[in-house]
Amino acid sequence: MSTQALTLETHDETVKDGIVLIDFWAEWCGPCRQFGPVFERASEKHTDIAFTKVDTEDQQQLAARYGITSIPTLVAYRDGIPVFGQPGALPETALEQLIEQVRGLDMDTVKQQYAQALQQQQAQQQAQAARGAQTQRTGTAVRAGTDPAAF
Repeated sequence: MSTQALTLETHDETVKDGIVLIDFWAEWCGPCRQFGPVFERASEKHTDIAFTKVDTEDQQQLAARYGITSIPTLVAYRDGIPVFGQPGALPETALEQLIEQVRGLDMDTVKQQYAQALQQQQAQQQAQAARGAQTQRTGTAVRAGTDPAAF
């Protein structure tokens, strides 16, 4: 199976089932051009996996949705859950290891952990919204958390 273009319009439907790898790239990017053939060979070898590519110049909204600041960036989904994301061109052996790791995931555990993470994120957002409402009522600013890993 060869790679396929991923767009903002096709994203949600594409990532909802099975294993999906997303390569964020641009034509002008040297490391992207080096990683492209590695990604293509893997797509031919692993025909049960969806190998998709996002041209960050053409799909700026989708790249922004992911907070892409460095390319190439590789993101992996399994059954609608993002399970990996990392900037940089992976060597072929590292990509193969990643594929095997994603295949080997215990999805019951992953789904449970993902649901817990979503609940925590929602609770944090509600707390921030409550602090924002308090700021509007009192005129006193309340500093929000600054965890760089939270997006």
